Amino acid sequence: MRHGTPPTAEDIVEMAERALSAIPEPLRRMVHGTAIVVEEAPDDETLAEMGLDSPWELTGLYRGVPLTQKSVSDVPHAPDTIVLYREPILLEWIETGEDLFRLVRNVLIHEIGHHFGLSDEDIERLEREG
Repeated sequence: MRHGTPPTAEDIVEMAERALSAIPEPLRRMVHGTAIVVEEAPDDETLAEMGLDSPWELTGLYRGVPLTQKSVSDVPHAPDTIVLYREPILLEWIETGEDLFRLVRNVLIHEIGHHFGLSDEDIERLEREG
């Protein structure tokens, strides 16, 4: 049996960009300028900040100021960023058998929800209703 190499960070970025291009234009405009980066796994500082013990628990993270908290009078900060964590995403892919593109899209959309100021509970409710 032959196995290919695991998807690279570049592969994950390509899937995320493809998923982003498929969301409705008005929403896409609202996340314009938000960087999408792929890191291998969350670092210890991020895990502590999120109250997590294991890097495998975090597949994505929104870093920035949610739109609901932004003001034109704010001092500019670093650009908003959606971080996708490659190793936890691949582990979830292996464990669940979910299509990798769908999994990356779901993580991306979840983090976009945080960009709009939605809580995890709000996002889960919308996912159940959708």
